[in-house]
Amino acid sequence: MASNRIDRISEEVMKALAEALRNVKDPRVQNGLVSITHCEVTGDLRYAKVYISVFGSDEQGKEVMKGLKSASGWLRREVGHKVQLRYAPELVFHLDSSMTHGAHISQVINELEREGKMGESADE
Repeated sequence: MASNRIDRISEEVMKALAEALRNVKDPRVQNGLVSITHCEVTGDLRYAKVYISVFGSDEQGKEVMKGLKSASGWLRREVGHKVQLRYAPELVFHLDSSMTHGAHISQVINELEREGKMGESADE
């Protein structure tokens, strides 16, 4: 039963944070295409692990993470106002490279299809 509540709160934190990210003034955060891939709130509601995907280079990802760390206090306050918990969870950001990895795999598959190598293995 508590798991459902935690899942709902995680979703609400994710939505509130996504909305707040649009209003961050830090140019490091605004430069990259930033999206929240997942959010996990701990059982005691004190911490929220936020997984961030940045479409761009590794250097852009590092800069976005620095900007998010710098703005984390403001983001926490914004999330606290929207989610309305007794305590706003402390936001812990993690860089999630799954989107970039997936795009790379798709690119490799497309290149193989263009070269005709995908069809050869299916015929044998």
